[in-house]
Amino acid sequence: MKANHSLLFLGNLLFYRNKKENGYYKIQDETRSIYMTKQHDIDVLIVGAGPSGSTLAADLLRRGLRVRLIDKAPHAFKGSRAKGVQPRTQEVFEDLGILDEAHEEGAPYPLAGFHLGPFTIPWRMQKRNRATSDVPYPNILLLAQHHTDAILHRLLFRLGLRIEFDTALVGFEQDADGVTATLSSGETVTSRYLVGADGGSSTVRKGAGIRFVGETDNSDRTLIIDGTIDGLSRNRWHMWPRTHGKSVGACPLPHSDQFQIMIRLNADESSELDEAAMAAQFKTLTGYKLHDITWTSVFRPNVRLVENYRMDRVFLIGDAAHVHTPAGAQGLNTGVQDAYNLGWKLGQVITGAPDSLLDSYQAERQPIAARVLGKSSELYSGLDKQRLSSLKRGDEERQLGISYHAGPLARIDTPATKTLKVGDRAPDAACTGPGGIKRLFDVFQGPHFTLVAFGIHASMALSELTWPNSGAELRRYSVSTEQQVEHEYLKDTTGKLTSIYGIYCDTLVLIRPDGYIGSIIMTDWLTAFDKMKSMITPS
Repeated sequence: MKANHSLLFLGNLLFYRNKKENGYYKIQDETRSIYMTKQHDIDVLIVGAGPSGSTLAADLLRRGLRVRLIDKAPHAFKGSRAKGVQPRTQEVFEDLGILDEAHEEGAPYPLAGFHLGPFTIPWRMQKRNRATSDVPYPNILLLAQHHTDAILHRLLFRLGLRIEFDTALVGFEQDADGVTATLSSGETVTSRYLVGADGGSSTVRKGAGIRFVGETDNSDRTLIIDGTIDGLSRNRWHMWPRTHGKSVGACPLPHSDQFQIMIRLNADESSELDEAAMAAQFKTLTGYKLHDITWTSVFRPNVRLVENYRMDRVFLIGDAAHVHTPAGAQGLNTGVQDAYNLGWKLGQVITGAPDSLLDSYQAERQPIAARVLGKSSELYSGLDKQRLSSLKRGDEERQLGISYHAGPLARIDTPATKTLKVGDRAPDAACTGPGGIKRLFDVFQGPHFTLVAFGIHASMALSELTWPNSGAELRRYSVSTEQQVEHEYLKDTTGKLTSIYGIYCDTLVLIRPDGYIGSIIMTDWLTAFDKMKSMITPS
């Protein structure tokens, strides 16, 4: 196993060396020499190859880190389960270069169709928002989870990583220098960090002794089925709010003949049903024939949040850290963004940034998860009481308004523009620049920091600001409305960039690798920049 992994690692190094030569990613020679002198097999061992673990693996790989991704399952997940990809997660996928695939395999959410006796009443659960310069992907995407997993796994393959299925974490020990993990294969792996992305029953969480606070209602169960339904239209998310004393739903899955079916079970009803029994029950409840069932699961409302996202060199992301009801399509999205937040911080600390940067992971993400738990529970409770309003979805579910303002990396007393604070999502905006840049997200794409200068004095300061050679690189741009611009300039020909960013004076705006604003500086350029830099970069 170690010999095979060594070959895989060499392949990853060759991949990144080629990428460096072609100008895509920059890996410092100093960083690579550090890797070779440390006594660790790898930098990060990730347990769980679902959306959260796979996103983290991809982000770490593009930073040139040595990663292994294991999963105790014999193969990739095959069900539809979490099927809603929110706008903010679509922006993460664009940064990773996989959004086009997601859009090709997904589709917009259909109208709801309420079956009331012989009538089917159409109803829109969520407003269809228009794409704007600052929000290019304003609507939720319907995409079965097994497609999301497959898209991420193809990305990992392109990055040179082989997912190790049928490989469980048996146990681990950690000390001041790293983590020693034992795998079900008998292999022992040493890593700098261990990340648990292994779901609600997380082995990593239990091994770290982290409490999972909350409750599970075992009396409330919903049967979820992926299958084909004869004669049912595919342009509606069909709902039977009360049929034979039960509620039933059937959502068409894109580019297939399948639906995701949800049947609320009675408290005394068995969930151990074979395919024939499930088909017979669905026929009784709806009058439609169900067949070719490919996946089933029983959902129980499980609302829990870990006390700690970090225990020294062990971290938790996704369902290993928080679980809640599926109402509002928040779970997968929150987990992906956990990974997106943690990835750049691990990369920076491994290359020499202060360890305290890793503490900001919990400080930023735990309050978000707590809010998600509260919102999803509220929506689920409303559904239980047959409230039509609980089917409505708005801006909060889209996760575009998430902000880390007032956290450890975004103090409340930092300067702000007319529209943005430190810690807010950095919006997109129309602009042009070198290399075919057409929008600000083109500038952000990749594992780097971005520094944008507005105004002549801020632009003059760009060349005076220093940045370390190790860790993520810093890319610098000046904004100009003039016709003739230099290589490092962005042209704000429409004025939207300046307007969206609320600029009213000479300003430097630093954007973190995860697309959030890391600093807003309006005066004393060098001192303010160096103070911010000391928290997030190698010394």
